[in-house]
Amino acid sequence: MSWILLFIAGLLEVAWAAGLKTSEGFTKLGPSVFTIVTAIGSFVLLALAMRQLPLGTAYAVWTGIGAVGAFVFGIVFMGEAVSAARIVSAVLIIAGLIGLKLTSGH
Repeated sequence: MSWILLFIAGLLEVAWAAGLKTSEGFTKLGPSVFTIVTAIGSFVLLALAMRQLPLGTAYAVWTGIGAVGAFVFGIVFMGEAVSAARIVSAVLIIAGLIGLKLTSGH
């Protein structure tokens, strides 16, 4: 269950990062509220997952999901640049996340 909570927390991190971008520095009310709500949800779920998972593993996986998810979101929905180097870098992050999951003991 902790891994599921952590995964959802990571997805919410992607959501609040996208909201932060679209809030234009918290000058737009709707995206600003969305950002705050999803950030709180992400932190709460991360905290719940950390009850069972090691700190370093949970935090690294949470930020990794957020980083790769924001990377993909930016490309797909915001027209950000795609390059082989960026894709390889994201794949390396994913490999690290898989390694942490496999070696966490949980």
